Amino acid sequence: MDGEIHELKIVCFRLGSETFAVDIMRVREIIKPQKLSRLPDAPAFVEGVINLRSAIIPVLDLKKRFGMQEPLDPLDHRLLIVMIGRRPVGLAVDSVSEVVTVSVSDIRPPPEVVRFGGRRYLLGVCLVRHKFVMLVNPDSLLDSSESDGLLEFMSGGSLV
Repeated sequence: MDGEIHELKIVCFRLGSETFAVDIMRVREIIKPQKLSRLPDAPAFVEGVINLRSAIIPVLDLKKRFGMQEPLDPLDHRLLIVMIGRRPVGLAVDSVSEVVTVSVSDIRPPPEVVRFGGRRYLLGVCLVRHKFVMLVNPDSLLDSSESDGLLEFMSGGSLV
């Protein structure tokens, strides 16, 4: 083997009518929505925190982060628990559809003009079953001040 990655397994999910995906190696688990505790003065896209097996995990609403207006689908809503840095973070999505393998050579850079203006959140785009899928970069979902603020809360506070 030459050590290069030729294929990528991705978890596809829906936000409204759009299909997005994230590298399966970043996904720890997919769960149904949990009881949420809201955080005071948190950015609008931070829904709050959940307690998952004694770990306090912040939950981000990707629709709000991406500037999409419609609320999350209450019936199929799921949380993707992904690793951002060394911390688990929940990503609230409308639904999770499938895991597929794509060729790395088929992934293209994000278009210059992305509908929601969130090109900075994307690694690229590819076709899956004749539909465009936008590959999300989890590391770009929080800027340094947002990440520092959540880390400060997570390490300093307790939810007892």
